[in-house]
Amino acid sequence: MATAELASWVQEPDPGRFPYDAVVRAYQRVGKHFVSKELLEQLTAVRDRLPAMRGPWPEVRALAAFLDTALDKPDGRYDYPTYLALPMLELPGLDEPVATAPFARSRCDRLSVQLIADSLDFELAALDGLSMRLGELRPSDDLVVKRCKHGLRAVMPALTRMSLARGVTSDDTVDRARQMRSLVRADMALAERRAMDLSILPVYVSHDEYMFLRVLQTFETTFVLLTMHLRAAIDALAGRRTGEAVHFIAGAEESLRESAPLFSMLATMQIDSFRTFREYTEGASAIQSRGYKLVEALCRTPDAERADSPAFTSVPEIRERLAGGQPNLDDAYREARNSGDLDEAERARVGAAMRAFAGALQRWRGTHYRLAVRMLGEATGTGYTEGTPYLAAVRDIPVFHQVSHAEDEAKVRTR
Repeated sequence: MATAELASWVQEPDPGRFPYDAVVRAYQRVGKHFVSKELLEQLTAVRDRLPAMRGPWPEVRALAAFLDTALDKPDGRYDYPTYLALPMLELPGLDEPVATAPFARSRCDRLSVQLIADSLDFELAALDGLSMRLGELRPSDDLVVKRCKHGLRAVMPALTRMSLARGVTSDDTVDRARQMRSLVRADMALAERRAMDLSILPVYVSHDEYMFLRVLQTFETTFVLLTMHLRAAIDALAGRRTGEAVHFIAGAEESLRESAPLFSMLATMQIDSFRTFREYTEGASAIQSRGYKLVEALCRTPDAERADSPAFTSVPEIRERLAGGQPNLDDAYREARNSGDLDEAERARVGAAMRAFAGALQRWRGTHYRLAVRMLGEATGTGYTEGTPYLAAVRDIPVFHQVSHAEDEAKVRTR
């Protein structure tokens, strides 16, 4: 029992020996929404003692992040980032130096591959009868095969860049997923394994919520990568390094394209399962995604109506950036183009890269909308939004003003 292990631990509170496994098992046994009052009180007491706790700072910091994620509901702080346990994943920061942008892809590749590998590991363990975690509404074998297929499609480009793809040799989808899972697990450091173990605290016991969480975490990883690439492109344009700018814009577009199979993976989610566990996610919604809103703000300054809408009032730190004059690619391109420093070929290359990225983002929005309609119908959103009508209203918002992508928008609407 987690309560017993915690009671023993507090006698000699070493943050490096905290009984994480027991606490995570307790949360997954009933779902975060239904954790016992006794366990919550114990965890709150541990958190209260953190300022005076001795031990290596990284261990204390990790324990503080875990407790803040685990106690979000009783604290009244429950939202999208805490639902996804994002602090436990240690994503690259949204304000990392632009100079680190060339290394962002490798960092995000590792995390994305690990997240999807862990999701498929969970599916395979249930398929093999090796796990009873989140046992409600288990998917059919056919659904598991589909999830493996789409998960593999999503990770293979990154797996290739990590030089691990050559080990995925089977012609059978499930066996390929097993090979991929084993390769990724063997490649992980101890800290990375712990991050995977501690970043999955579902609100209920529906099997499909595990995949739902992992896919959303992977999308957030993609958004972090997009912010790094867009910031680097803005900086490159300011320095008139057009080749570098095109490189980073193209990298952002490629990342969005590579994430497309994640929607197919999500589409295997059982509607009954989704509608069951989302009853306990009120207050947490993708509208609160800091990463996505920063991507939008880095593309261009949102129109006043958009900036004053729940989309940005729900992420006040991004709204503050806008008020402070957040640089964006649209303005950077306009300034560079109008300066006369770029020749016709350079203007064309940057404009084409921006149009390609805009088209990819519009397709992403359109796919998101169609999946939400399938899953939600006319139900309201869990972040106090109107749900799918909100997504319908915002999916065609122009990504840029300085380049035209009307043809891309038309393609999105007719798909």
